[in-house]
Amino acid sequence: MDLLLQNLISPVVLAFLLGIIARAVRSDLEIPAAVYQGLSIYLLFAIGLKGGVALSETPPLKLIGPILLTLSLGVLTPLVAYAFLTRFGRLGRIDAAATAAHYGSVSAVTFVAALEAVKLAGMPSDGYLPALVAVLEVPGIIVGLLLARQSKAGGIKSALHEIITGKSIFLMIGGLVIGAACGPEKIEGVKPFFIDPFKGVLCLFLLELGIVAAGRIRDLKKAGWRLIFIGCLLPVLHGTIATIAAGWVGMSPGGCAVFGAMVGSASYIAAPAAVRIALPEASPGIYLTLALGVTFPFNLAIGIPLFLKIAQYFA
Repeated sequence: MDLLLQNLISPVVLAFLLGIIARAVRSDLEIPAAVYQGLSIYLLFAIGLKGGVALSETPPLKLIGPILLTLSLGVLTPLVAYAFLTRFGRLGRIDAAATAAHYGSVSAVTFVAALEAVKLAGMPSDGYLPALVAVLEVPGIIVGLLLARQSKAGGIKSALHEIITGKSIFLMIGGLVIGAACGPEKIEGVKPFFIDPFKGVLCLFLLELGIVAAGRIRDLKKAGWRLIFIGCLLPVLHGTIATIAAGWVGMSPGGCAVFGAMVGSASYIAAPAAVRIALPEASPGIYLTLALGVTFPFNLAIGIPLFLKIAQYFA
């Protein structure tokens, strides 16, 4: 309960809640689309830069285990999600595969929120975690598209191109390379812009996400209780497995908790862009509602504190 309250009473989570309230009371509050795009570009690039700096200080051999684990879970989680969505959720093959792609990928904002929660809990973390975010983003989407058995010529090829060249992967990988090449000393010059204001920018970004998520609450009725239950079950299942497995490959307790939140999250940036191209017949009302309207707030309120507790227990 202490961890839950600690995670809820933070500027990041409260900004998300404020956005939900603004939509509920029909406030005219809105963040212009251009500003929202600017905030997302800033956050993705800043995440990459910080991860690249950490990579420059991490021995390569130390990364082998975490990267292999990340790739393995990136393949496993969409398969598990697909099984639940088709058998229990009663979704058709296309919608189930599209949604599974989201649960196989990762939410960068959930990752950042988990990092902040770990800091508040006073737990040590691993600096190379942003690199694992970039690694985790792609495999789940590929598996999801393959599950759909897309027969349209160029469907999967176009989607893979969208994943790799899309802003999410492109900015994070680009930031990682720049951060790793420059190291902490040269990054010091841009620290006042990319590092210090990071939390404030994240609050504005989550304010907008709260407004968007609140606008999709009506879609939950269409999704049905089975899908809502799956949207809460999958993050717990995936995140718990990842948190425990991370300890086996030598991650710190805080790193285990953050990794669990990463694997337990659902993408709503890279995955929707790829699925929109490869599976245009899939329903955004299902996969976006579950990823952004159910799993994202669930992880902020319950998932992250749960993974912190699990990491502390096994530590």
